[in-house]
Amino acid sequence: MHKPIFPYAMMNAGATALYITGIAVFLSNTQYIFGPEEPKSFIVPAAMLSLLVLSVAVIGGLVFGRPILWYLAGAKREAVALFIATLACLALLPLGFFSAFAYFG
Repeated sequence: MHKPIFPYAMMNAGATALYITGIAVFLSNTQYIFGPEEPKSFIVPAAMLSLLVLSVAVIGGLVFGRPILWYLAGAKREAVALFIATLACLALLPLGFFSAFAYFG
């Protein structure tokens, strides 16, 4: 069973990068969205923990979803290779963010 590893790894890492960027943009603009005053209640910590749980679920699905499906379908080598390739692509992600920060910073 031959499966294309690199395109899926790039797609997983790209979707992860888009999600991370979207969350970062949202969090950096919360003062403009919700106002400059910091609320004195449990709502902000509850919202942040909810966002953390959602993020873990989304990123877990992006990184582990297809490799688990492939593994359960019997393509064990391809599943492990896809997981490792996805992690390798994700390892380049901080380099891209730091380069963008150095350029646009």
